[in-house]
Amino acid sequence: MSSPSAAPAELPPLSGSTLALGTVALSLATFMNVLDSSIANVSLPAIAGDLGVSPNQGTWVITSFGVANAISVPLTGWLTQRFGAVRLFVTSVLLFVLASWLCGFAHSLEALIAYRVLQGLVAGPMIPLSQTLLLSSYPKAKAGMAMAMWAMTTLVAPVMGPLLGGWITDNMSWPWIFYINVPVGLLAAGIAWSIYQHRETPRKTLPIDTVGLALLVLWVGALQIMFDKGKELDWFHSGQIVALGAVALVSFAFFVAWELTEKHPVVDLKLFARRNFALGSLTLAVAYGLFFGNVVLLPLWLQQYMGYTATAAGMALAPVGLLAIVLSPLVGKNVSRIDARVLASVAFIGFGFVLWLRSNFTPQSDLETILIPTLLQGAAMAFFFIPLNSIILSGLAPERLPAASGLSNFARITAGAFGTSISTTLWDDRATLHHAHLVERLASGDPAFTDAMGKLAAAGLSPEQAAAQINRLVDQQAFTRAADDIFLGSAFLFVTLIAMVWLTKRARGAAADAGGAH
Repeated sequence: MSSPSAAPAELPPLSGSTLALGTVALSLATFMNVLDSSIANVSLPAIAGDLGVSPNQGTWVITSFGVANAISVPLTGWLTQRFGAVRLFVTSVLLFVLASWLCGFAHSLEALIAYRVLQGLVAGPMIPLSQTLLLSSYPKAKAGMAMAMWAMTTLVAPVMGPLLGGWITDNMSWPWIFYINVPVGLLAAGIAWSIYQHRETPRKTLPIDTVGLALLVLWVGALQIMFDKGKELDWFHSGQIVALGAVALVSFAFFVAWELTEKHPVVDLKLFARRNFALGSLTLAVAYGLFFGNVVLLPLWLQQYMGYTATAAGMALAPVGLLAIVLSPLVGKNVSRIDARVLASVAFIGFGFVLWLRSNFTPQSDLETILIPTLLQGAAMAFFFIPLNSIILSGLAPERLPAASGLSNFARITAGAFGTSISTTLWDDRATLHHAHLVERLASGDPAFTDAMGKLAAAGLSPEQAAAQINRLVDQQAFTRAADDIFLGSAFLFVTLIAMVWLTKRARGAAADAGGAH
């Protein structure tokens, strides 16, 4: 079939310094984009305090970006056909720079959320297109290496985010977490345009599937707001949450029915008819939701209950990038030789072990105890993205890559936002439970309690101050135990995901297929 969109696959690969510069530009843009999904995590207390809102309301800064991004990512395939991959990519990067600049200027939570929505919307096509443009830049035989370069930036950025965000928040001020995108984005856009403008993909005028687009915005938006407000409004005891759930369910059902029968769908759902795409995307989404939920939870626990500053919490997470950077190229080289399902299983066993180690944390855990699982997690991350992406994209024709990459990234990013909501909700719920169990013993007759109150009174504290001090210690224990529960539950889920990976078919030279084999 000679589709006009198939032309980009016939472009010769780049070589030498042009290839190196192209890789750097695409990686920088991806890095900046993924960094932005996590850089705000450790800065949340500072942002919330500065804007005069509660830390819980402050999580909207993360969620708003996640929702908007999730809505625009699956539109990548359609937008690419309409505007061309290179033009769309460079425009997205430049608009992302503008939105970042506006975020830094925000003086209220409402304004910051509005600019984060804009930032998320324009960020959507950047990640899938960086993936497809990278694959078109490398020879087919080196597609695995191209994926490794892409995966390294996608994996290291969420971890660098808290470190960089913490350092900037402590030493400068939170708006700078957004301002740093301006020079990086302008540089990436400039280099990408100079190298790729002559490698533009063919465009065709497609009708806008307004019904599909409206339904997509409706169900993703309703579902995400339901997840985010659920904790605050006591989940399904609230009429608002029930209404949002109903809207999400009904509009999703209509969306699926409409997109499968529409001649020019805004999202190509027929990709899910491919077993590897469907199961691969689902496995990647669930795993990323677990991963991202834990990435958000750890710095929150360290800062709120372990007395860490934003910088120290970032440092406790930073070493995760070390093994990821060392091992990613090795996995990339071997993904076409070793069964990708084996490599993905190694990743899930690794994540399970890391989270099991974390489930043994106590309020007395020192930095070394916290760092060891972080360091080991880097190895699991290297085996995570590349094999699963090669399973997802295996055997797809080049003209379907932007749509496939957009759709699988949509599933991943949406799951990441849900992971954040679910892990913070569960953390609070489990902490309330543990708090109740711990204070049951602190009746006035408990000898340890009476002794502690006596010592605090001797130190000059009033009975109210002494009780508050003890309550703070109980809180620290309760939230630590709650975090341990989530770590242990996540470990179990990671290990069960291995079964799902083995339901896919072996991806024969999947990375090479992803690189453009018909």
